[in-house]
Amino acid sequence: MIQAICREIVAQKDYLGGDILQTIYFGGGTPSLLSDTELDTIFNIIRRIHPVASDAEITLEANPEDLTSEYCKMIASKGINRLSIGIQSFQEKNLLLMNRNHNSSDSIQAIRNAQNAGITHISIDLIYGIPGNSEADLTDDLEKATTLGVQHISAYSLTVEPKTVFGVQKKKGTFLEIPDSAMANAFNLVRTYLESKGYEGYETSNFAMEGHYSAHNTSYWQQEPYLGVGPSAHSFNGHSRQWNVSNNAKYIASGLALAEKEALSPADQLNEYLMVRLRTKWGIDLNYVRESFEKMGHPYPEKEFQIWVSQGFARIENDSLILEGEGKLIADRLSSDIFVV
Repeated sequence: MIQAICREIVAQKDYLGGDILQTIYFGGGTPSLLSDTELDTIFNIIRRIHPVASDAEITLEANPEDLTSEYCKMIASKGINRLSIGIQSFQEKNLLLMNRNHNSSDSIQAIRNAQNAGITHISIDLIYGIPGNSEADLTDDLEKATTLGVQHISAYSLTVEPKTVFGVQKKKGTFLEIPDSAMANAFNLVRTYLESKGYEGYETSNFAMEGHYSAHNTSYWQQEPYLGVGPSAHSFNGHSRQWNVSNNAKYIASGLALAEKEALSPADQLNEYLMVRLRTKWGIDLNYVRESFEKMGHPYPEKEFQIWVSQGFARIENDSLILEGEGKLIADRLSSDIFVV
């Protein structure tokens, strides 16, 4: 797999047009299983092919059980300066329910190991809306995370996909999702608690202390070009999107590994802008949106925007429309209501 990834990095060397890399992100699968030698191999290829900024944000997604003291010191020595750790919850009952391989103590120790290794940017994933949880359980998760000094928290609602274990159980009637109203209450608890501790909700699901936004994810939300390599990886150059085959064996055996490419029409680009930017603290640029609608001959949705503001879902500030309050809960629905079709 490492050889195939390196081969693709070389094959895709012109995709970003020689831009200096500001971020590198090891994600998907279990990148925290990469060894010292494997990381060296990948970094050597990246730096041979692309110029890398001296202060580049370099992130590794990791499972708590992989972050031993020795492993954290090793990855820090490679220049990895940010970790995204899949904690999910500090409640043992939740970890058992989600079939995780770690316990709460593993999570706490993983964070401390990373901090002791000098990794100063740490993000964790937390899941809310788990059946059987009380407000006290969720508050305890948030309290543990903030007390540990984690600077970035990605908080996601529990979603049940059809082909997952929960999806099968839901179909059988043995897994009951919590009501929408309870999910909304959980989201509001997360937002209120974290804001009270100095975290800013700069995207619907992402909260950070000052200076600790995810530069990599922010580039997605601001629609900057990016190159993804490896099975299922997606890439975007501003005008088209492409993605690789998902099957590992097919990826290793293939040449460029490209599964499909999609040119984005002006309507596609506008819809994606609306969907992504409405979830962020920056909101949407009303002048850009108005101009885009007019260019395509579609009516500018001024009436809808006025309704959102009157209902307290959004505010207009410096010619940008920014969701607030309950609007953040229904960002995806609001954006789809004004899509160009």
